[in-house]
Amino acid sequence: QVQLAESGGGLAQPGGSLRLSCAASGRIFSIRPMGWYRQAPGKQRELVATISRSHVTNYGDSVKGRFTISRNNVDNMVYLQMNSLQPEDTAVYYCKITMPPSQDYWGQGTQVTVSS
Repeated sequence: QVQLAESGGGLAQPGGSLRLSCAASGRIFSIRPMGWYRQAPGKQRELVATISRSHVTNYGDSVKGRFTISRNNVDNMVYLQMNSLQPEDTAVYYCKITMPPSQDYWGQGTQVTVSS
């Protein structure tokens, strides 16, 4: 089994910043692809950013240039630095890890609210 625990969500003002963290634990014996997704009320879950074992990154169009994903392979941590936050970034943010052969595990999610 694999467990993911997100932290760092909260309330930010438009133009502000937040940093999310995700800790992966359990039966993880190799460095796995990880990512962040988000789901706003009434909308489908969407890609925010992914990062491979070799730190190759991919971003959703709506966050490019504002968000940065990074990881610490030693501690099985993944981070999401969110700058220039906008009200449309309000959502529950989920961390995901992909285990072999293609099994996805999700965290419980952390709420991010951007409002003045």
